Amino acid sequence: MTQTTAVILTNLGTPEALDRPAVKRFLKQFLSDRRVVEIPRLPWWLILNGIILPIRSGKTLLAYQRIWTEQGSPLLVYTQKQQVALQALLGKAATVAMAMRYGKPNLKTVIESLLAEGVNRLIVLPLYPQNSATTTATSFHHLTDTLVQRRNLPSIHFIDNYHDHPAYIDALATSVNANWQQTGRQNHLLMSFHGLPQVNVDRGDPYYDQCLKTANLLATRLNLDKSAWSLSFQSRIGKQVWLQPYTSDILETLVNKGVKAVDVICPGFAADCLETLDEIKIEYRQLFMQLGGKEFQYIAALNDDVGHIEMMQAIVGPYLDTDY
Repeated sequence: MTQTTAVILTNLGTPEALDRPAVKRFLKQFLSDRRVVEIPRLPWWLILNGIILPIRSGKTLLAYQRIWTEQGSPLLVYTQKQQVALQALLGKAATVAMAMRYGKPNLKTVIESLLAEGVNRLIVLPLYPQNSATTTATSFHHLTDTLVQRRNLPSIHFIDNYHDHPAYIDALATSVNANWQQTGRQNHLLMSFHGLPQVNVDRGDPYYDQCLKTANLLATRLNLDKSAWSLSFQSRIGKQVWLQPYTSDILETLVNKGVKAVDVICPGFAADCLETLDEIKIEYRQLFMQLGGKEFQYIAALNDDVGHIEMMQAIVGPYLDTDY
């Protein structure tokens, strides 16, 4: 039987519209995922519906209002651009689709549509460079839940991480160097990754080790001394201990050491989104300035940069019939 292949790019997701009901629906779906929040269901249901959604949906809406574009949510816009650009590179070798874990387009709907069109081979690339139960694993579970009732299954290649792929490190380094050439090199490079509760890593999540390896590989690729860069973790919520050091603490430490100018890159994000454009570019910039910093430069995510799309081609290439 002739193989018909589809590459599916997946990411976390985003509210469908810039209003509170849409934000609330998105947060509820996201925070109800057992892989994202590993707390007994009954107490978490009460906390989520009684406290978090009524309060956080309003705050999250305000954050989205600060970054929303004419085309829509940045995460969705950039993922669509990535889909189009990768399709142009792969040509007839594969159909390229995109799907979101939460919100739309839903992974289940995308897969069912592809299979209905005759696709019998899926290459799934979650756009999370570092593997975590809260991102990559939940995408895998969504994939298997979609297929579990089917009798005629497609062949599946699921790419669980690319944290140390040479093309990924090269794309990051090219982005940093391009920024330095354009705006001038600052005193310090901070690599800020999305945080996780520490207990997740204690239970075996590989995320922390992979973040650390990415950071070290990028620093080596850029020929940075140990004093010229730092690693940190952002997006902490709640009272439990999260992966450390926290981005806010590192920024304060740098100022106290006399570092008044920083470049910040978020290597764990394949596309700019709420956590990069609002949390980093706005909130943490304000914090750094309030602490006494002078220059704060956010280096954009790889988004639809040519090097990023070529990286995707290099990652999925081995699973295609055509040589890449």
